[in-house]
Amino acid sequence: MSYYFSKIVDDSFEDAIERVTGLLGDEGFGVLTTIDVSGTLKKKLDVDFQRYTILGACNPGYAHKALTAEDKIGTMLPCNVIVQEREDGKIEVAAIDPIASMQAVENESLGGIAVKVHAKLKKVIENM
Repeated sequence: MSYYFSKIVDDSFEDAIERVTGLLGDEGFGVLTTIDVSGTLKKKLDVDFQRYTILGACNPGYAHKALTAEDKIGTMLPCNVIVQEREDGKIEVAAIDPIASMQAVENESLGGIAVKVHAKLKKVIENM
């Protein structure tokens, strides 16, 4: 089982971030964090890296259910979505598969939550 799902898009890097953020909103997610990985690596290590941004997406209702079922699940939140410019210049958008990540947690009540979040994130990626 893959731990993510992804799609190559025809958008510019900036447009892909804007579009995926909107699609996440349509599915009840807000973006809590935006990490400019390439900028951080340049600043901290003085290395060049392709454009790569991590969006920390959270659906508050499902996050609350997961935290209620398993108080340490916050170590796996929020759901990360990445936008990256590949070596060939194409833009890829990918999201974590919460079903795959929840398999590491021995708590059956998280399974149903993971399935619902999986469907929403997969829809976001498919609609890109």
